[in-house]
Amino acid sequence: MKVLSASEIDAALDDIALIDRLDALFRAGCEMPVRHHHPIREALGAGSADAMLLLMPAWTTGPSAHVGVKVVTVFPENGKRALPSIYGQYLLLDGTTGATLALLDGTMLTKRRTACASGLASRYLSRPDASRLLMIGTGALAPELIRVHAKVRPITEVAIWGRTPAQAETLAARLSATLPAAIGRAVGVRAVSDLKAAVQEADIISCATLSKAPLVEGEWLREGQHIDLVGAYTPQMRESDDRAVQRARLYVDTRAGALKEGGDVVQAIASGAIGEAHVIGDLFELARGQQPGRATGDAASITLFKSVGAALEDLAAAELAVERSAGTMTAR
Repeated sequence: MKVLSASEIDAALDDIALIDRLDALFRAGCEMPVRHHHPIREALGAGSADAMLLLMPAWTTGPSAHVGVKVVTVFPENGKRALPSIYGQYLLLDGTTGATLALLDGTMLTKRRTACASGLASRYLSRPDASRLLMIGTGALAPELIRVHAKVRPITEVAIWGRTPAQAETLAARLSATLPAAIGRAVGVRAVSDLKAAVQEADIISCATLSKAPLVEGEWLREGQHIDLVGAYTPQMRESDDRAVQRARLYVDTRAGALKEGGDVVQAIASGAIGEAHVIGDLFELARGQQPGRATGDAASITLFKSVGAALEDLAAAELAVERSAGTMTAR
């Protein structure tokens, strides 16, 4: 059995190769049961938050079939123990025999596949000439999303906004030093404090936050923009207001996941701002050509992609990481 650490996964996965692999698996499809949520009562006394066990299985069929499952634990009280709140591992099995093939670090796998799913959506939905990116959020996903968007589109300017300005400044300084080498061209990276102005200036707006209140307002948007909403992954969270969802051509990673868990979509439907039919397509339909993305020459449409994550994405990333780790490692 192969065991891949976070650093080994990071070294093995190439962004464009992973986007291509995701595209291929969304086109081919796989078995993907609804993710399992199992509350666990923590033994920390009255008032402590419930912990959660999440299971995300997926499998393919045929001669080269694989079975995979991501096991994630969320213990909200871990901060009191000076420990991370989330741990994750991914188990990859032979789909013909059931034999264990690999155990992979789930946290790194999730970061890389999440960013590349947004990159895949951007291929279909953002303007090919998009050059200005706004990143809202400064957490672990932010540098991944920035790098992937800058590989998919000719980004030359990156603005970073965060609730804590010092964190935005720190991330901007770090990426100013490392991003040009990662994408192979010059790019300016700066922290910004005026969110409204930054939204209005951007061609692509990517959000990765835990916000429960809208950050991107529909009245701020202009023609031709693409909005990538990655963070708010429960019905109680949201990163955009109803007006933003109304104005945009709306796409999701999976219809089942977004209509159940994506707060930006769920809350807009609950308020009556949109109906389920407002969702034009998901990544399955885009990859198969069953629904159109941005048409060639369309500089007017506003597109919005809402991601909540899918077990298919983990399986595709795990397969690719194991394949590539067996040969020459390729920088991301």
